Amino acid sequence: MPLNNAVKRFQTSDMPFFFVALICLLPIISSPVALILGFSLASLGLVPARFNIAAATKKLLSYSIIGLGFGIHLEQAIEASKQGLGLIVCSIFFTLIIGWLLTKILRIEQKTGHLIASGTAICGGSAIAAVAPAINARDDQTSLALATVFVLNSVALFVFPAIGHLLDMSQHAFGTWAAIAIHDTSSVVGAAGAYGDEALRTATTLKLARALWIIPIAFISALLFKGDSKKIGIPYFILFYCLAIFFAHYVPSLQSVYDQIFVAAKRILVLCLFLIGSGITVQKLRTSGFKPLLLGILLWLAIGIGSLTYIQTGL
Repeated sequence: MPLNNAVKRFQTSDMPFFFVALICLLPIISSPVALILGFSLASLGLVPARFNIAAATKKLLSYSIIGLGFGIHLEQAIEASKQGLGLIVCSIFFTLIIGWLLTKILRIEQKTGHLIASGTAICGGSAIAAVAPAINARDDQTSLALATVFVLNSVALFVFPAIGHLLDMSQHAFGTWAAIAIHDTSSVVGAAGAYGDEALRTATTLKLARALWIIPIAFISALLFKGDSKKIGIPYFILFYCLAIFFAHYVPSLQSVYDQIFVAAKRILVLCLFLIGSGITVQKLRTSGFKPLLLGILLWLAIGIGSLTYIQTGL
């Protein structure tokens, strides 16, 4: 009997978390609101510790991105990739070079600085997770870089759509800017989705093209830091995303099904942002440190302002 009561209490204590998670699947909850709800529950200590939420988020995000592929038109994806390829390559190497210089100027540990620069240049936490083992980074260096990117990702979800509307950016222009200047795929898709479906399609395509650079950058990092290139993780979900685009293009008879998958994928993405928010705590914000956070902000401003200027004058 005592054991049954304990189990019951334990399950009851989880109810607020799962109730809010289900609410996030409804259209009334936007991406920024989901992030705030997750952070609020984490601050109140209502996030179940017995679940591996980070692993669940990673899987759900992969499924969500694959689902979004069914709503991407092949011709538009190819055209967007062609137009954005030069900007993607230039922005990546620009960010890494500026990151290297600022790391020296701010006197931050070289590996910590490189992780933050890699996360800013390519794909946020995914890039950091791929590069960290390749350069044999310590756990504290990896955590510091992840916390820094985490904070800026959260800010981007609110700031970018507001700036886009303020500047009256087109859907295509905003999607391109979000894909280049926001770190994690989740925040890129979240911010672009809040701006509009066309922005979402452009941002998703370009962001995943940018994410492909995780592999070569991780290999180069391993060589520079004399690390282990065998530890590099490959983001296979990008392959399935591409397959979804091709399948939707060559089997058009199922268009009504693809539309439903696309809508469901967007809601799962909002759920992912709730789960990401539930992993943000005040303690994590404190441990990010001033200098690493300053490095992240300066890099973010450099790539954000630089890419925005290029897009507004060149697109």
